Amino acid sequence: MSTQHPVTPHLVVGVDVGGTFTDLFVLDERDGSARIVKVPSTRGEEARGFMNGVVRVSEGHAPDATQGSSAAATHGVASTLATIVHGTTVGTNALLERKVARTGIITTRGFRDVLEMRRRDRPQTWGLRGSFTPVVPRNLRLEVDERVLADGSLHTEVDLAQVRAQTQALLDAGCEAVCVFFINAYANPVNEQQAVAAVRALWPNPYVTSASEVLPEIREFERCSTATLNAALQPVVGSYLAKLEDDLRTQGFSGELLIVQSNGGVMSRETACDVPVRTALSGPAAGVIACAAVARASGYPNVITGDMGGTSFDVSLVAEGEASLAAQTSIEFGLVVRSPMIQIETIGAGGGSIASVDASGMLQVGPESAGSIPGPVCYDRGNTRPTVTDANVVLGRIAADRPLGGGLLQALDAKAAELAIQTHVATPLGLEALAAAEAILTVANAKMAGAIRVVSIERGHDPRQFAYMPFGGGGALHVCAMMREVGVTTGIVPRYPGVTSALGCVMADMRHDAVQTLNKSLLDLDLTQLKSRLANLAEACQKRLDSAGVRFERVQEVVALDMLYMGQTHTLQVPLNPTDISRESIQAAFEKAYAASFGRVLTGMVIRVMNLRYARIGVRPKFDLAVLAPKGPGSTTSLGVQRVYHAGQWWDAQRYARLELPVGAQVAGPAILEQADTTVWLEPGFSARVDTLGNLLVERMAT
Repeated sequence: MSTQHPVTPHLVVGVDVGGTFTDLFVLDERDGSARIVKVPSTRGEEARGFMNGVVRVSEGHAPDATQGSSAAATHGVASTLATIVHGTTVGTNALLERKVARTGIITTRGFRDVLEMRRRDRPQTWGLRGSFTPVVPRNLRLEVDERVLADGSLHTEVDLAQVRAQTQALLDAGCEAVCVFFINAYANPVNEQQAVAAVRALWPNPYVTSASEVLPEIREFERCSTATLNAALQPVVGSYLAKLEDDLRTQGFSGELLIVQSNGGVMSRETACDVPVRTALSGPAAGVIACAAVARASGYPNVITGDMGGTSFDVSLVAEGEASLAAQTSIEFGLVVRSPMIQIETIGAGGGSIASVDASGMLQVGPESAGSIPGPVCYDRGNTRPTVTDANVVLGRIAADRPLGGGLLQALDAKAAELAIQTHVATPLGLEALAAAEAILTVANAKMAGAIRVVSIERGHDPRQFAYMPFGGGGALHVCAMMREVGVTTGIVPRYPGVTSALGCVMADMRHDAVQTLNKSLLDLDLTQLKSRLANLAEACQKRLDSAGVRFERVQEVVALDMLYMGQTHTLQVPLNPTDISRESIQAAFEKAYAASFGRVLTGMVIRVMNLRYARIGVRPKFDLAVLAPKGPGSTTSLGVQRVYHAGQWWDAQRYARLELPVGAQVAGPAILEQADTTVWLEPGFSARVDTLGNLLVERMAT
């Protein structure tokens, strides 16, 4: 009889659930080795694809191979996993598809329509019609008597009898979640706190959101929208994460399950269930964090990232090694989330984006997508309309006889893809099929280049001073085209482009942000009160860090004020040194930030302090990115020739196994570099070199 040995968890796993594949990046803390795992996603049952991936990871790390299957069963397949960090799109998809919980709102009398009125904007700028359906219908937005004035003074005490009656009315209407939103509660939450306590006493589950707890910040629509979306997501995200953790525990997992936030940090599962609205851009944010770290390590602190998946193209900008944060975003029109998140510009230009000719004879690509089911025509799953992936297959950039996803998808049907392009694009435009396929890519590339210009040129950055880093399954096929379109001189294709978001999950620090409205002139600002509020925010954020049970190398804090001149509408975020807070230092910091943004300062104007912002960051242990680099002598031997149609003619492109190329290897285009999670298309006139971290550095060849 063999002796059972205790298992020491030693694997850190990043998991990113995409529409087609669930990607896992596995770091072994014992020896610093890393590997990737890809399994098919199960749309609508994301937890199943997640668990399939975890099982695949564990199969390669049995507790003790000599103990046999009984030992593995005793310990559980997930017993070797120390930490799992999950980037999830469950919340985002639920909002986009409106598959959220039936939710009610209890609000101040006269303010039930804040959610629907928004900022008096509309989906289309021109025209007499527009449509918007709020997440909570009007009959579930109920009012009670209460009022706090903008200065925080109590005008009318809340009528708790009305609160209880309206709570029961929402329960009778079948609501599963509720948001309590009182006007001006950011200035004085006393009424809202009493009402929330009364609601929680009657509500049969924990899905009760207080708007002033989620966002104690001025501006009623943004606060109402953020809190309402949080309430609507609590049952959806909460049940998903609870089931996920239960499944993991059943499989022997005893470590910590962490969730990536939209701000690029991670949080505990409990925090994610409390404030699921913070997961709105979880997956894309993780990818940007990974790109920023890889680019910094490669000597490129300024980089533009482009995540090309099956449905969308997500672009972000990293300046001086740091990702840009936005104060708020819109998941789609009217669904506003005000919470710090990485600035990401998203357009409908993914591998599954459908190409069509509109009534005016113009070629359109996206935003409609074939998604993962049925997927592009070449997948042979029932779709008949051509996509960007179909164009790449027809042009020879993706070899039809070699399956995608490391063998997870079967060989592709190039003839069906060509027929679809001929029928839906070539014939209507009077083109040959090959010319039509190139036209599809030209339009898609132009759309993606436009998104890159939005995050760079339109925000005052010269893209020629940045490197471009594509990731996602389809990004590397378009790296040279993006460099040509935008004028970028260096492209960086990471070692594992298709699992970059999963890599970012492993690398992300734990971060919690908090905000508190001050709404005072700088002269009237009570510095003692400011420091007291700062201490309270620090304590609250530290409790969130402690709740995760994760080891940190150190804890950092970021303090900033939203400031403006009296009479202005838009605020400027001004970073402060938390150890030097005085009226003089605040004014100096504001004038420095204002001059940097607008080229001058205004004299004789009253300076106003609108909000206090605080972030507490638990820095997790980092691993050496050199573990991603090629090991051993490798091989630069060509695997053969692949015919590729480019710029109106056929080319003989050399094929290489990308991951076999050693450090320092150079490849000249035209070339195809293949790996399980992506394909790199190197155009004629471009060359690529493998750097010390295993990245491909793409540059134009001298003419």
